[in-house]
Amino acid sequence: MKSFRQIALSAALTFSAFGAVLYTSCNKDECKDVVCDNGGTCDAGKCTCPTGVGGSNCETVYRTTFANTYVGNGVDNGTPANTYTGFRAELKTVGTDLTAMEMAFKDNVGNAIFTAPITLSSFTTSGAVITITSTSANGFTYTGTGNITATNISTLTINEKDNSDGSVVVYTFTNMAKQ
Repeated sequence: MKSFRQIALSAALTFSAFGAVLYTSCNKDECKDVVCDNGGTCDAGKCTCPTGVGGSNCETVYRTTFANTYVGNGVDNGTPANTYTGFRAELKTVGTDLTAMEMAFKDNVGNAIFTAPITLSSFTTSGAVITITSTSANGFTYTGTGNITATNISTLTINEKDNSDGSVVVYTFTNMAKQ
């Protein structure tokens, strides 16, 4: 009787060990050979990237693709509307926040109108949204939004509020080409 118990116990342990080996061999670590860059994490064999980063392995930091000078034309909301030719938006990376940049907005001869922090959001493979943080310069407060791609700022709307009387001029620039 004792040997039957030992045989049964041995058989049960053998089947348990075999089952454990079989189970673990069927559940492979899908992230074993996956490398996610720029703070990305692997889940079920695919990288999940932090905001501001993209690509199959989180290899693209979007703001670095947007850091450049963009030149284009615009109009304001005056009656009649004034036109602005050859104005520049110079974007550069600042700090470690992958959604933060700085924009220096300049006229057609390179004179600075204002410099403001901008935030990038709503990232897609085709671009992002720019939000100009409220910034005061030379008696005006500037805010605005726009859409940026790897090749241009497709739209940029700048609101210029005169701090002395509260009046607002809206400037709209389209297709500011990356230089």
